[in-house]
Amino acid sequence: MEEEIIAGKHSVTEALRSGRTINKIWIAENAQKHLTQPIIFEAKKLGVVIQQVDKRKLDQMAPGMQHQGVVAQAAPYAYAEVEDILQVAEAKGEAPFILLLDEIEDPHNLGSILRTADCTGVHGVIVPKRRSAQVTATVSKTSAGAAEYVPVARVTNLGQTIEELKERGIWVVGTDVSASSEMYDTNVFDGPVAVVIGNEGKGMGRLIREKCDVLVKLPMKGQINSLNASVAAGVVMYEVLRRRRTQG
Repeated sequence: MEEEIIAGKHSVTEALRSGRTINKIWIAENAQKHLTQPIIFEAKKLGVVIQQVDKRKLDQMAPGMQHQGVVAQAAPYAYAEVEDILQVAEAKGEAPFILLLDEIEDPHNLGSILRTADCTGVHGVIVPKRRSAQVTATVSKTSAGAAEYVPVARVTNLGQTIEELKERGIWVVGTDVSASSEMYDTNVFDGPVAVVIGNEGKGMGRLIREKCDVLVKLPMKGQINSLNASVAAGVVMYEVLRRRRTQG
């Protein structure tokens, strides 16, 4: 995987702070000082090369992205292992809280999910290597920097990973519009849990659905019986957080 372009003040700042390897930073000559000064300060501290360039060069480097006059070139995104995610939970003394994304294809959805995952104490996110959005510059930007803090593991076989998590005593909960029980009526989120979020259009694949310990649906009152995948994921994550807080 080649080096990656990160664009925008917030994303570049978070990448620098999180210890990600940044090779070089380009700043537009006419960029607003209050936006760029903190980045220049942080970059100089770390010895990162900074170059002032014409804004048009940044437009070429980060096409279609809101770069705010700041673009960085980072080493490729470092994916975690599933084991690393479990160790994060252990180090915090918390029951594992993991998200499994079954073919989430839109990078903006992945970015939004990572942002909410960071807010709700998710220990890590697992995605399949194929037919899934990967952590790219767009994901990093949409996640508002959360992509630097929430470990993401890529696995070849999501079904096999589910089996391994179940063997470790983690309850695998699938979200499915056709499930019989509603999310608020169950206590499946109280212990170690891995929540599966399905594809934006098709939902979870049949094999993945069959491997879940339990299926739950979100209550729906409107005429349109579906939510955007990242919104649905957010609702579930906050429900897990709420239950964990009430348990103390």
